[in-house]
Amino acid sequence: MSKTLVQPIGQKRLTNVAVVRLKKHGNRFEIACYKNKVLSWRSGVEKDLDEVLQSQTVYTNVSKGVLAKSKDLVAAFGTDDQEKICLEILEKGELQVAGKERESQISSQFRDIATIVMQKTINPETHRPYTVSMIERLMHEIHYAVDPHSSSKKQALEVIRELQKQFPIKRSPMRLRLTVPKQNSSSLFEKIKDWNASVVSRDESGSQLSLICELDPSLFRNCDALVRNLQGRSDILAVNVHVDSDTQADHYDDHEDEPSIVHKDPARPVNQLSEKLQKQGISAKNESSQGEAKQNKCSTCNASIGDAKEYREHFKSEWHKHNLRRKTRQLTPLTADECMDDMELGDSKADLKEYSF
Repeated sequence: MSKTLVQPIGQKRLTNVAVVRLKKHGNRFEIACYKNKVLSWRSGVEKDLDEVLQSQTVYTNVSKGVLAKSKDLVAAFGTDDQEKICLEILEKGELQVAGKERESQISSQFRDIATIVMQKTINPETHRPYTVSMIERLMHEIHYAVDPHSSSKKQALEVIRELQKQFPIKRSPMRLRLTVPKQNSSSLFEKIKDWNASVVSRDESGSQLSLICELDPSLFRNCDALVRNLQGRSDILAVNVHVDSDTQADHYDDHEDEPSIVHKDPARPVNQLSEKLQKQGISAKNESSQGEAKQNKCSTCNASIGDAKEYREHFKSEWHKHNLRRKTRQLTPLTADECMDDMELGDSKADLKEYSF
């Protein structure tokens, strides 16, 4: 039997790791970390260094297993203590991300930016928010590129300014309660008129005047400073105000845990699906009204149906089938109108597959 030691071939050591790289004094230094642990360490969630580093060794190339020379470590860091050097690289180094991971992060941040834009904007004609899918499509049309090193909120404000140059979109107003002494009310009314703010209600009690108004968010600081100068105070009642006194934008996404509340535009053409749902005559009003015939309740759709014939037809409807699919994903049921818009949204999402990040 041969006593020759056979080394395994075709193996790549230290490849399934997260690499943190730091360039210093003309040399490259790398450390091998566990995936998803570097960000936890930097955010302060993870405290144990052994849970972050796969080995307390400094490399010049982790994938090839080339160790850093001691003289290079001393020249760059002033010490050859591996643990101290690893801590510095972990704190100041750049985390190397694979192509697919980077694409996934950018895609997720792109979606976050679109969601923030949807929450902060409205259609100036209908005073209702755009859907997330529509915002994403508009962002593709202006060729917006996500910056992974910048916050989503900051980029969302940049997107709003770019979209306003080409599309009918504006910031949704804030709802404020302004309380000032009556003798200073004239100055406040002049400014409100200059700002084109709308007064929702007005209340006078004693020597104080209280106004509830809707104002453009960009003017909030000026308004707050004015009210303070008038010896009054301002309270934020709602950050985003949409039609019908909605204080938050609805998420038109069937992946959300909460069902969306869809406001119907009566002028919008009705497709075949809406005609089928309208023929069933099922709505929230029917549930609250006292029906003469016996009402059968569908537990899947959480709605009361009419007689036995309508009850049987309901189980064949797209509304019931759609809620069955939501039930398997442990999502709450939708009403007939919400179901119609949810399915229309699914069709619009399919159109976005031609876009790539």
